[in-house]
Amino acid sequence: MTTETRDPILVVIQLTGGNDYVNTIVPYANSAYYDNRANLSVPAEQVLPINDEFGFNPALAPLKEMYDQGKVAVINGIGYPNPNRSHFRSMDIWHTCEPDKIGDQGWLGRVIRDIDPNHENVLTGVNFGRGLPRAMALTGVPVASVAMLESYGILTGIQGEPDRSEALDLFTKMYGPMIGTGPVMDYIGQTGLDALKGADILKTAPAKYVSDVEYADSSIGRNLQGIAKVLVAGLGTKVFYTMHGGYDTHANQAAFHPHLLNELSQAISDFYDDLREHEVADNVLIFAFTEFGRRVKDNGSGTDHGAGGVAFAIGDGVKGGTYSEFPSLRAADLIEGDLQFNIDFRGVYGSIVEHWLGLDPVPVVGGQFEQLAFV
Repeated sequence: MTTETRDPILVVIQLTGGNDYVNTIVPYANSAYYDNRANLSVPAEQVLPINDEFGFNPALAPLKEMYDQGKVAVINGIGYPNPNRSHFRSMDIWHTCEPDKIGDQGWLGRVIRDIDPNHENVLTGVNFGRGLPRAMALTGVPVASVAMLESYGILTGIQGEPDRSEALDLFTKMYGPMIGTGPVMDYIGQTGLDALKGADILKTAPAKYVSDVEYADSSIGRNLQGIAKVLVAGLGTKVFYTMHGGYDTHANQAAFHPHLLNELSQAISDFYDDLREHEVADNVLIFAFTEFGRRVKDNGSGTDHGAGGVAFAIGDGVKGGTYSEFPSLRAADLIEGDLQFNIDFRGVYGSIVEHWLGLDPVPVVGGQFEQLAFV
């Protein structure tokens, strides 16, 4: 795990929309890639080589630099059996580890439950973004969801401090009597009290943060900087989550996809530099994933929903390199034009849960799956 006594921290980045695998990790020595990507291929001379066969998209230069430092694991061919091309269903599968039925428990909700079984810290899990990701949802497990840290709180529209304090006191009294009146009311009441407590704690984080790192201006950069502020404040958060959207590139992919990859790569690099400046980088693992890859053959201006994808594990505790096999691009090896997956995502989750977080992976991912030694 880590070389320090500090607890390990996991930061999950969801690339929403289905990131195009073969234009992210480019098989630049394979003629089948160029045959299938007549309109969208990355020229071989522009690829940032990993080896003689594959390399990073040039938009991922900051991530490639971290890879060269041994801090990035590229996880090839990640997926699950009988892949689903629906955004909602596929992401639901990734969130709950339930490919064969509709799950009602998020895998990170289970992680948070196992890290803090007695609910001692309402901020063990924090999401940066609107709404609560399904991955973190589990009845009885508190998770704070923050759109913007500086304005996060309850009843922030009331400006006068005496009036706001009085309103918050009434808010607390409203939830308190619900406890002990039945399971549904217990849940509603406890959730309300947890939200109040979490808001009070989180609002202290910005004042504790000073950094010389200037993040590039992007939504993912702002969210990762928000995570850095909470992490540096030492509030006991062990699991962070955020999303980077826009990867559903059916059209105009040549313009949009490199921009997204550059935003992501630069934000991760800035975030890592920020953690290093604050001497907290050694016990943080970043995991970036997407719900599926894209079709091998382009559609003229973009790519359609596919299967088989790539994930990244990033940090000081990562054993850098490439893991699992890059799927074959041979027509005979494709499934209805899609890549075969080579490693079940639940085994990758299990690797993180067991070897980074020190927890039993079986109840988290729903069974035993092949793991990878990237941590």
